[in-house]
Amino acid sequence: MTDRQRPQIIDPYAAIGSGELGAYPFDLYHRQCLAQGDSWFSIGALPPTRTTRLLAELKLLQSTVIVNCAYPGAVLHRMVDTTKSPHFRRLLAGRLAIKWHAVLFSGGGNDLIEAVAAPPTAALSLRLLRTAAERGRGPLAPADYLSETGWTTFAEHVGALFNQLIDLRDSGINRGTPLIWHNYARVMPRPAPAGLGFGPWLLPALDMFGVPAADRLAVSDELMSRLGRLIYSLTDARRTRDPQCGVYVANTAGTGIVLAEPGSTDLSGDWVNEIHLTREGYQKCATAWQQVLDPLLA
Repeated sequence: MTDRQRPQIIDPYAAIGSGELGAYPFDLYHRQCLAQGDSWFSIGALPPTRTTRLLAELKLLQSTVIVNCAYPGAVLHRMVDTTKSPHFRRLLAGRLAIKWHAVLFSGGGNDLIEAVAAPPTAALSLRLLRTAAERGRGPLAPADYLSETGWTTFAEHVGALFNQLIDLRDSGINRGTPLIWHNYARVMPRPAPAGLGFGPWLLPALDMFGVPAADRLAVSDELMSRLGRLIYSLTDARRTRDPQCGVYVANTAGTGIVLAEPGSTDLSGDWVNEIHLTREGYQKCATAWQQVLDPLLA
């Protein structure tokens, strides 16, 4: 049986090199990947040593170096922005671009969290949740708590940015390079912050709209399920347009991640806080990524 190896993870400054250091010695590795994303790829707790990140838990069949451009709190429009993510754009399609074996991408989760936080004063088309007056009296299904026009706005926004990312990839030497992104596991809304004033995220939004405690998990499940379906539908639509587009989804939602207990304020299940996993949780996610990466990096 082939021994698996953890990848070497470096930042974009190391990849580009400067002064006496020069460019990174990529030729020492069999495979080279570029990563962009949110806190699942970067920092999910404070201090950072409380947990790890998904990339660090990968065990691959080939020696691999990953240039990681991810940062906490990143949303899709900043990930492809010329000013917020200049190194990612340059390394993917600019003058400094490198021909990568794969592009690893973690995005959409923070966009959902940001959209859920839109206040009741926002137009119905610009928020994901409905007020008590708008949703009427119970019994209510999980979908009754959501604004359908708001979800349409959100889905169109994510779709436009996703396709912008693929178009960026295809504008240079990495046209058709495999790009892998992922769905997200079920999230228990709970008072479990990341530290230093960051979080919780979902629970305050549900409380702001008066979602009863008994229905919080069901509403969270509805949101995460819709996001998962959106990720697959955008991937399928791109494949329909171009069967050789090279876009794949790692099903991290199907890896048996243990849900946190309601009301818990710290580590619970496979979660270190409300929306970030423990090392064990990320290890489970890594298995789903490896199932996709193994044939692509063979």
